[in-house]
Amino acid sequence: MSECIFCKIVQGEIPSKTLYEDKKFRVILDVRPATRGHALILTKQHYSNVFELPDDSTGEVFILAKRMAGVIQDKLKCDGFNLMQNNGEVAGQTQNHFHMHIIPRYSNDGQEISLATGEPTPEELEAVRQEILC
Repeated sequence: MSECIFCKIVQGEIPSKTLYEDKKFRVILDVRPATRGHALILTKQHYSNVFELPDDSTGEVFILAKRMAGVIQDKLKCDGFNLMQNNGEVAGQTQNHFHMHIIPRYSNDGQEISLATGEPTPEELEAVRQEILC
């Protein structure tokens, strides 16, 4: 993926502020952080989205996210954190390379991550459930 900025970062072609690295992942500080300490977990191998990520790597990403979020929370004394992973442009994915955000949250940090909520009827919920059932 010669044009993928995250591939260039994990290959060392573009400098980054690396917090952690192993054979599968690199964790870097986001250059356009939502809050102080905002980090990205990047896969070293190129996967466009979560559906391309191997199952074993999916579990490893969450274990790493949990560990890194704990370190960030301890060191930066944030009040909480968001783990965010977007798939598809409509969902906010701006880089076509799997990555997970660790966003430290501080009281009064000015960030609002909220979901607009609907009020479906029990019948509408049941109809959707029936569509999704495997």
